[in-house]
Amino acid sequence: MSRFRAAVLAVGCAAAALTLTTTTAHAAPGDTQNVCGSQLTPTGWVDVQWWNDVSCGSTFNPNKKQIKQIAGLPVGTTLTVCASTYQPTGWVQLSSFYSSSCRYSAVPSLNNNAWQIKRVS
Repeated sequence: MSRFRAAVLAVGCAAAALTLTTTTAHAAPGDTQNVCGSQLTPTGWVDVQWWNDVSCGSTFNPNKKQIKQIAGLPVGTTLTVCASTYQPTGWVQLSSFYSSSCRYSAVPSLNNNAWQIKRVS
């Protein structure tokens, strides 16, 4: 009977491990995903939009964001991204500007909060 319990435990642990893997690991270049703003943007992804959503808690700050996978996009690709994440390695900033889609703070400001970036390597 102990072998049976060990086998059931092993299968249960394997199933739990599969459910804990993040969906970002299986995304293709250019895919987007909506996550709560408290979640760190993974390497190879950038923030592209912010808004307020009660599913991420009720605050005055925008608390939900859309992230886009940029890892694997071809050299020469240009994107508009929010300045709420670091400029990714291998990309250069072409311009910076204000975008209402990238307002990630409750403090109203018309300061530049978005970039147009281009993949160079």
